[in-house]
Amino acid sequence: MTTALTGTGVGRTARTAREPDGTATPVRPKRTWAPYLFISPFYVLYVLFMLVPVGVSLWLSLTEWVGLGTPRWVGLRNYRLLATDISFHRALGNTAVFVLVAVFVIVPLALLIAQALNTRGLRARDLWRTAYFVPIVVSPILVALVFGLFFDRQFGLLNSVLRALFGTGGVDWLGDPELAKVSIGLVMLWRWTGYLTIFFLAGLQAVPRELYEAAALDGAGRLRTFSTVTLPALKPVTAFVVVTSFIGAAQIFEEPYLLTGGGPAESTLSVSMFIYRAAFERQQFGYAAAAAVVLFVLVFGLSQLFNRVLGIGRAAA
Repeated sequence: MTTALTGTGVGRTARTAREPDGTATPVRPKRTWAPYLFISPFYVLYVLFMLVPVGVSLWLSLTEWVGLGTPRWVGLRNYRLLATDISFHRALGNTAVFVLVAVFVIVPLALLIAQALNTRGLRARDLWRTAYFVPIVVSPILVALVFGLFFDRQFGLLNSVLRALFGTGGVDWLGDPELAKVSIGLVMLWRWTGYLTIFFLAGLQAVPRELYEAAALDGAGRLRTFSTVTLPALKPVTAFVVVTSFIGAAQIFEEPYLLTGGGPAESTLSVSMFIYRAAFERQQFGYAAAAAVVLFVLVFGLSQLFNRVLGIGRAAA
């Protein structure tokens, strides 16, 4: 029996085998495990650090556990308690406010700043880029310390400016429930705008100059050029920034925890802070896991909705 080979060089595989009577019989190529071996680290890490924690959290959310001993199965009781927990409802509402600030205030502002930094002839462009990016690398502890002094009721810089310009002062920025949300929003604005600006700036630099030149020849002004050339070209970048901003704001923890501690009257309590309190202050690990599962489902579901609306992952027609 002879074997017909296809391909040349090392690694060729048998395709057909010829019998003594001249008939050709297909031969299944030999399976090689090398490609699977090369991609296996990703899947191993994905299972260990994604699927396993999610599975454990889901199981733990159906139990009552204080961190020691054997968890006690309680079924859906933790979820029923969450449905009637006023603190959890406040945390959901506060987190929704932070998400709105991130998506509808920080993202558009970052786009406008990137557009300004992308202007031709701008002097000290690298200096401006660095200045806008610095807040994201500053330690959150330092951010809380600086803004705590900035918002201080008696000696804060903001109240001093208001007193000097308008004769008013003593505004309790961190003690008033509504103003505390505003203060957290301002910290988010200062810290995250420059980081998102970098993504938009990279997208703007990838837009072909020929498109702007064609728009100029058609007599389009700046506003029309921005709406008909810049925004369509930035659609993939904008979609990515919106989704990542939504996910980051939905999991916000550092800013309210360090600046207000979730107060006053839980007006800045986020879902992540609620989970932290339940787990590490009250040792209700099953209850905290249930809240984490709810947050995961909400974030994952809304992220998928954004992906469909914004067209992420779909090939252009």
